Amino acid sequence: ADDSATLERPETPPEPSINVPFPRDPDFVDHGTLLDQISKRCAAPASRVALVGLGGVGKSQLAIEHCYRTAEQSLDTWVFWAHASNTARLEQSFREIANQVRARGRKDPQADVFELVRDWLRNAKNGRWLLVLDNTDDAAIVSPTEGSSGLQQHLSRYLPFSRHGAVLVTSRTKSAAMQIVEDSDIILIEPMHDAAAHALLRKKLRDIDDKDDNIATLATTLSYMPLALVQAAAYIRERAPRCSVRQYLEEYRQSDHRKTRLLNQEAGHLRRDIAASNSILVTWQISFDHIRSTRQSAAGLLSLMSFFDRQGIQEALLHQQSSIADDGFEEDVLVLRDYSLITVTRDVDTFEMHSLVQLATRTWLENEGQLDKWRERFISNLCAELPTGEHENWEKCQALFPHARAALAQQPKSKESRKEWALLLYRAAWYAWRRGRAGEAEEMATMSMEVRSEELGEGDVRMIESMGMVGLARELGGKYKEAEAMHRQTLAQMEKVFGYGHLHTLSSMNNLALVLTSQGKYKEAEVMNRQTLALMEKVKHPDTLMSMNNLAHALESQGKYEEAEAMNRHTLVRREKVLGHEHPDTLLSMHNLAHVLDSQGKYKEAEAMNRQTLVRREKVLGYEHPDTLMSMNNLAHALESQGKYEEAEAMNRQTLVRREKVLGHEHPHTLLSMHNLAHVLDRQGKYEEAETINRQTLALREKVLGHEHPHTITSMGNLVGVLDSQSKYEEAETINRKRLVLMEKVLGYEHPDTLMSMHKLVLLLDRQGRYAEAEAINRQTLARREKVLGHEHLSTLTSVYCLANLLTHQHYYNEALALYKRACTGYETILGKAHSTT
Repeated sequence: ADDSATLERPETPPEPSINVPFPRDPDFVDHGTLLDQISKRCAAPASRVALVGLGGVGKSQLAIEHCYRTAEQSLDTWVFWAHASNTARLEQSFREIANQVRARGRKDPQADVFELVRDWLRNAKNGRWLLVLDNTDDAAIVSPTEGSSGLQQHLSRYLPFSRHGAVLVTSRTKSAAMQIVEDSDIILIEPMHDAAAHALLRKKLRDIDDKDDNIATLATTLSYMPLALVQAAAYIRERAPRCSVRQYLEEYRQSDHRKTRLLNQEAGHLRRDIAASNSILVTWQISFDHIRSTRQSAAGLLSLMSFFDRQGIQEALLHQQSSIADDGFEEDVLVLRDYSLITVTRDVDTFEMHSLVQLATRTWLENEGQLDKWRERFISNLCAELPTGEHENWEKCQALFPHARAALAQQPKSKESRKEWALLLYRAAWYAWRRGRAGEAEEMATMSMEVRSEELGEGDVRMIESMGMVGLARELGGKYKEAEAMHRQTLAQMEKVFGYGHLHTLSSMNNLALVLTSQGKYKEAEVMNRQTLALMEKVKHPDTLMSMNNLAHALESQGKYEEAEAMNRHTLVRREKVLGHEHPDTLLSMHNLAHVLDSQGKYKEAEAMNRQTLVRREKVLGYEHPDTLMSMNNLAHALESQGKYEEAEAMNRQTLVRREKVLGHEHPHTLLSMHNLAHVLDRQGKYEEAETINRQTLALREKVLGHEHPHTITSMGNLVGVLDSQSKYEEAETINRKRLVLMEKVLGYEHPDTLMSMHKLVLLLDRQGRYAEAEAINRQTLARREKVLGHEHLSTLTSVYCLANLLTHQHYYNEALALYKRACTGYETILGKAHSTT
């Protein structure tokens, strides 16, 4: 045969061209300055660069755009694209490159196409070139074993270090990329920053107009992951106008199953490899399968981590009850980091994950029938680490609380795991309650109570403890009637199980007494507090000081200020000694003492103690804790009482805003801030605004607390005051008489607030010229104030001064003069000569 027949005829060398199997994306958005980085690195002689990151993070899109820009800016540069996801596709890509450049020998069926392309790339005469190796995820493809088909040597051997060429790799794993490039040649591709993500969504949604905050929320919700953003935009665009960004978000938030359904939608994507899924979840699950096949323990670690909150995943939570040796654990961490599935924070013992990766992992586990197993492992590990909500545990609780919140949505199925889950939620509720988070505390405590009722039974002490926590959380949230009902049930169960004098029973009595005080049931609260305190002192109960605190509060609420002050001082001294100066319970005693000082007109001392308490509470509890806000409230009151109206108004407005944010618009503490703001506005002559706020507050208090609650009655008094200031005497008198009847019924005839209402009636009668009627009521008020408050109390002196005025109006000058002198001397002693009242 003639061998010349098999020889190739010389071909005309082709012009440089681009061979990218995807069209250019007109909606492309750069990740910050990444394209510039890629261009600069690839421009260096014999450069090798790798883009490494999660699947769907946009590596291939960056490579595609770089290819087109290179072709535009350098017409004499060859641009090649090779699919490196498996050996067969890699070989086919190299064959296409050989055809593109018309490599000599490519038609020989026995020729090694990898060698042909290598030889062509080496030859500087062929010009500049850029080669992209896309989806180089598997190190085994790059470095074949002996006897494998396709590649006969390590892929890097076919990639010459030519000064006129550049290799750009995209890979999900750092280990695979480093088969071709150095560590310093790797560019880690993270999810987009917010501005880029918003721009991408806007472009992909095209003419669908939506609010900027909805766009921003969707970007955040999808972790700024480009593929997920493109998926969501395609889903919305296909269903518009019946689907908007807001509607997509509402559906997404409903459950994990809804999230999975939305993110499994295969949106058409012309710029993704035909073999790659257009679903972000499926994309990642391919990686999960590969990890499981190569290192099962690493897949197990990923499974466990997917249930925690995405941030602050402590190593201790992952080792608990794990059979993995320390060196094995480190290898597992390396595998997951290699795939960019987890990151290590600056605190090297803590990990983070993207929330979408967690969702994809849980979906994968459900498909594999492994979801329940790993959910129960997660609950067990977290339960073993989360302590009780006592103050000394707050630092640890704070770090673990986000994981407990995540556990709320992971109710297990087995009986033992459900009991652990209930314990976990009870401890988390305890911490949330101590930190002033009423909503979270109630939700967690209620779930704990329901599960314990089902699994342990009504009479189990753990179920009763959860009931008590529900009561405490409801009280914190201002749901006093519901809290009282729950505390009564808890107390009945405790007495039934443990008996009357048991520690648990006494704690329940203490809780019930406190919520009775919050509802204005002062006498019943005082009786119960005295009983509880006596029993607690007898058995040396650890909550004895709390019982003393509660009794002092009930006493003060009834106007028994001296006894309340003495008890508060005693409690404060003991708490400072036992707990320290910055313990939350010590600060509660300081707060209560400042309050009772204020109630007695000792404003300067009250102000000083309130300022000290506020500073410490801001430090220990935070600026938005309900107790901190109560200190702000009380300081504002002490300032107002001293005539510092502008400062008091500013602090009341600040407190009101924070309470509306933290507690809600109808919480009793929020209504207290409205009440106080209206009062200080009235003092400054801002009558119209004060009247408006007073009427709003009264209506809300009647709705939330009821007509006979002391706070509702106080709002009636505030409204009376502002009506009086505007000379609306008849309406003011009518409301005040109704108020006085209620106060005498609820508080009693000698309560300081009842006496204040009597005094107000005197003033209204005086304004209307009914002096004799006013004088009679004033003498009655003065006698009771002298008896209850003492002769030198500011309120007593006010009655003295008022009586002097009434006598003057009726021309009884001698008696009036003596009373004026008494009032003036008293004001100078208490307030000082410079005070406006003096």
